[in-house]
Amino acid sequence: MRRLRNTKIVATLGPTSSSPDDIEALFAAGVDVFRLNFSHGLHEEHKKRLYHIRQLEKKTGRPIGVLMDLQGPKLRLGVFAKGPVTLKAGDAFRLDLTDKPGTSKRAPLPHKEVFSSLKKGTDLLLDDGKVRLRVEKAGKSFADTQVITGGKLSDRKGVNIPNALINVSAFTDKDLEDLQFGVDMGVDWVALSFVQRPEDIRTAIKLIDGHAGILTKLEKPLAIEKLDEIIELSDAIMVARGDLGVEVPLEEVPILQKRIIRACRKAGKPVVVATQMLDSMVHAPAPTRAEASDVATAVYDGADAVMLSAETAAGDYPIEAVKTMDRIIHGVERDPSHQLIMNSSHPDTQPTTSDAISAAAAKVAETVSAAAIVTYSKSGATARRVSRERPTVPILSLSAERSTSRQLSLAWGVHCVHTTEVQSFSDMVAKAVRVARQEDFAKKGDHLVVTAGVPFGTSGATNILRVADVSDEE
Repeated sequence: MRRLRNTKIVATLGPTSSSPDDIEALFAAGVDVFRLNFSHGLHEEHKKRLYHIRQLEKKTGRPIGVLMDLQGPKLRLGVFAKGPVTLKAGDAFRLDLTDKPGTSKRAPLPHKEVFSSLKKGTDLLLDDGKVRLRVEKAGKSFADTQVITGGKLSDRKGVNIPNALINVSAFTDKDLEDLQFGVDMGVDWVALSFVQRPEDIRTAIKLIDGHAGILTKLEKPLAIEKLDEIIELSDAIMVARGDLGVEVPLEEVPILQKRIIRACRKAGKPVVVATQMLDSMVHAPAPTRAEASDVATAVYDGADAVMLSAETAAGDYPIEAVKTMDRIIHGVERDPSHQLIMNSSHPDTQPTTSDAISAAAAKVAETVSAAAIVTYSKSGATARRVSRERPTVPILSLSAERSTSRQLSLAWGVHCVHTTEVQSFSDMVAKAVRVARQEDFAKKGDHLVVTAGVPFGTSGATNILRVADVSDEE
C-alpha cells in the first residue's frame, strides 16, 4: 500500500463512513490518518470505528494513524421566547446570566466566565460572525452592547470573542471524559480545541502523559500571538481555518496559513491544513475549481497533510472526495515548480548533529540518486528531521514502536513500517535493505541512504549516516 505522494490525507469518520467496508474503501482511496470527531457521536460509535481501523491495519500490514478531536468549550446563547429575532445596526442589546428566554432586546448567555473577561470596546461575534456586537458596559452578570452588524439570531447560536482572553479552561468535563476514553482506546493523536495560550498545552501534556501526540488547533487570534511557543510545546499543529476565519478578518486567513506552515516547517513539526477544502463535495461529485486550487496551495506551501471533514463524515461522495484530493496532491507534486518552491522555502539547518546528519542525508540521496532514505527511530525524531528537509526521494521509516509508526503516518513523505528491534548498526542496514525491497522502494543495484541514532534506544540522537548498496546487503 505504498502512496505515490508525500502530502498526507486526513479524513473524518461519521455517519456515512463508519462500516468496515467504508473505512477500507477510504484507506484504499488514499486516507493516511482517520479523525474521530468527539463533537459528535457516542463513545461506543467511536470505539467501533477504531476497532475497524485496527482490524484494517492488521489486514494491510500498514500503520494507520487515528486522531481524536476534542470538542473544547463552546460558548452559546440560550433560547428565545418567540423564535428568531432580528437585530439592526445601532440597536442596544443586552447579554445576561438570567435564565429567562431572550427577546429582541436581550438574550441569555449562560457562561459566567465570559462576563469577567469583557470590557468596553470588546467585540462579540454571534452565529459564525454573521452578527457583531460591541460592549458598551459590562458587569459580573451582564454586558450591554451595541449592534454593529445586524442580522437574525435564534436559539443556541455560537458566540466568539476574538481579542479577549476568556477565563475558561480548554478542557470541559466532557473533554476530560472523552480524553480518558480515547487514551484508553489507544488513539495516536489528540487534537486540542479552544487553545488560547501555551498553558493550555502544558495542561494537556500532563493529562495525556505521553500516551498520544498532541496536535494543537490554531483557531484563536490570541494563540497566534504565542505561535512559536505553542509550536514548540506541541507535537503537531492544525490550521483550523473555520473558527480562525470567524475570529480574524477573512483576508488574513491565507496569510496566517502560510505563516503557520513556515513556522512549523522551521520547527520540524507536522502541520495540517483543515476546513472546507472540498466542501462542495459534501453534495456534489466534483469540487469547484477554487477548491482544487485551495488544496493545491496547501501542498505548494509545504503542509504535511490536508484534511477532509464533512466531505467524508456526512457527505454523499466520501470516496470520491478522497480520490479527488489524492489526484490534486499527486498532480502538484509532479509539477517541477513544486520542488523548486520546497527548495526556496527550505528552513535553515539547526546547529545540531542530528539536523546536520538529516540535511546531509537528503543531499546525499539526491547526489547518488538513492531509491529512498531509510530511518530507524524509536521516537520518530529521526524521521521527522528528514521529513523537515523535504527530500526528493521517499522516506522509509522503521520503528519497533507501533505507536511511533502510527504517529508518523501524519508526517510529510514518511512511509512507516513497524518492525522488530535491531541489535547493531549492521543489523539495521541489512533490515533497511530487506524492508525497502519488500515495500517496493528498491531493487537490486539501487542505493539507500540509511540514518539512525546510535546507541539504539536513545531518542533524538540522529548521529550516523550510511550509503548502502542493495546488492551488497542481501
